[in-house]
Amino acid sequence: MNKLKGQTQARLTTKQKGDAAEDRALRHLQAQGLTLVQRNYRTPGRGGGEIDLIVRDIDGTLVFVEVRHRAGQSHGGALASITPLKLRRLVFAARYFLLKLHPTPPCRFDVVALEGQDLYWYKAAFDAQ
Repeated sequence: MNKLKGQTQARLTTKQKGDAAEDRALRHLQAQGLTLVQRNYRTPGRGGGEIDLIVRDIDGTLVFVEVRHRAGQSHGGALASITPLKLRRLVFAARYFLLKLHPTPPCRFDVVALEGQDLYWYKAAFDAQ
């Protein structure tokens, strides 16, 4: 049973909205041939980071995906909501995840931005610095 059934968008919690955005992003990526490796990967301890989706592209590239959802484009929209601190935490989490993989596969950072009903997929949206 869909636990969101019967609830209006305005009544959903922030977590429910975020989960729904991640579900939609994952469905879109899977339709493009990517496969899920892990969802909501978190580093241990304080000050770490979280990666919304880790997927593998058709060519074997490991893709760390940040999903951002905004109702519209006010204040720059979903993509502009990724702060330098968020980028550092994403890179930290990705490096931590990669510690257990030998050899290290090719990787990239993508962003899936949902603005209203529109979905934008930004491949290689930023580099690890």
